[in-house]
Amino acid sequence: MTDTSMKFKKKVKSGIPKDWLGELRITSRIIIETIKGIYRTGWINIAIITTMAAILTIFGALFRTALSLTEFAKQFGNMLEISVYLKNNISPEHISSRIREIEHVEKVTIITKEAAWKTMKREFDVADITNPLPDTLHVRIDNPENINEVYKKIKIMPGVEDLSYATDIAKQMEMFNKVVHTMTLVVVIFVAVLTIAIINNTIQLVIQNQKEEIEIMRLMGVSNWYIKLPLILQGAIYGFISAFIALIPMNAVQRGLLIVHEHFMVPSPLLATNIVTLALFVIAIGFGAGGSMLSIKEHLKV
Repeated sequence: MTDTSMKFKKKVKSGIPKDWLGELRITSRIIIETIKGIYRTGWINIAIITTMAAILTIFGALFRTALSLTEFAKQFGNMLEISVYLKNNISPEHISSRIREIEHVEKVTIITKEAAWKTMKREFDVADITNPLPDTLHVRIDNPENINEVYKKIKIMPGVEDLSYATDIAKQMEMFNKVVHTMTLVVVIFVAVLTIAIINNTIQLVIQNQKEEIEIMRLMGVSNWYIKLPLILQGAIYGFISAFIALIPMNAVQRGLLIVHEHFMVPSPLLATNIVTLALFVIAIGFGAGGSMLSIKEHLKV
C-alpha cells in the first residue's frame, strides 16, 4: 500500500467520530434486549399495563377534579365578601382607603346609608322613619383562606362598628378543597407503591429468565449499564403504554367536568387537560423506570 493511500485513510478516519458505530450497535442491542424482555414476560404484560392504567385513571380523575374544585373555590371565594358597618360620622372613603392597603384585599365597594335606605324602601314596605342604616363597605378577598386574617385587621380599625361574612360557607369550601387535595396525594402514593410492587415482580421474573445470559455478559466484561438499561426501559415502556391507555377514560372525565363548569358558569382551569396529561406520563414513566431500578438493586447484583 502506497504512502498516499495510507495518508488518505488516516485523514478519512480522523474525520469520523471514533465510537459512533460502536455506540449505535450498543443502542440497537439495548432496544432489542428491551423488546425481548417484554416478549418473554408474555401475558403478564396485559395484567401489568391494565392494572397500572386503572390506577393512573383514578389518579388522573382525582387530580383533574382537584383542579376544577380549586377553580370553583377561587370563583366562589371571590364572591365571599366581608361586610363592614361603620360608626356614625365616620368617612367611608377614609376607611375604604385604609382597608385597600391591607394585603389580600382585592376590592372595596362603598354602600352609603342613603343608597342602602333608598334600595330598602324601594324593595320593601318600610315605614316613614329616620334612616337607621349605617354606611357599609363590602370588602372582597383574593382567597377564602385569607378571609380571617383580613377580618381581624379590619375589626381593630377605629370607626368600625361591626363586621360580618359567611363564615360557614368559607370554612366548608376550604375544608372540602383540602380533602380533595389530600385524597389526590394519597392516590399518588398508592400509585407509586403499587406500580413499584408490580414492576418489581415483573423485573424479577425477567431477571430469572435471563439469568444465564446475564452471567455470560458479566464474564465477557459487559458494563453494568448495558445489563441494567433494557430492564429500566422495560419499566418505562409499561408506564408509557399505561398512561396512554388511561387517557381514554380521562377524556370522558374531562368532558363531564366541562359540562359542570358550563352549568355553573365557572371557567375551566387554564391548561388543565395538558397539566393532567403531562402528570400522567411523568408519574407513569418515572414510577415504571424507578420501580425497575429498585428491582435491579434487589435482585441483580451489578
